[in-house]
Amino acid sequence: MDFIDTTVLVAASVAAETHHAACSRLLDRGGLGFYVHGLAEFFSTLTGGRKSFRLSPQQAAEILEEDYVPLLQITTLTPGETLRSLRECQSRGVQGGAIFDYLHLVAARKGKASRFYTLNGSNFRAFQRDGDPEILSP
Repeated sequence: MDFIDTTVLVAASVAAETHHAACSRLLDRGGLGFYVHGLAEFFSTLTGGRKSFRLSPQQAAEILEEDYVPLLQITTLTPGETLRSLRECQSRGVQGGAIFDYLHLVAARKGKASRFYTLNGSNFRAFQRDGDPEILSP
């Protein structure tokens, strides 16, 4: 299974995004994994992020529920898995806000992903190690 991060989901949902077409095609393939925290990131971006537009909270929730969650295989991390991941951070050079990207990668590893699609490849490659999915752009 392939995984995506929030940047791909946002670009697929916003026609004005530079990578909209490529991200939409990727989602149309189906069978993609997605870390549950990305749902909150998507909501945050579309309701109050730095985009030139904003959706209402109701609209953002409906888009997730009706258009995207049915297409995605949502992966969660248990508290134990999260704590183990936090203990790995120093050896991988993860600190501060990078933890949120790192946990997406951990979820992809848990889902046995061979590929991880993101529009922020350099962020993920900074802490990628052997055994992690390949980091790709859509």
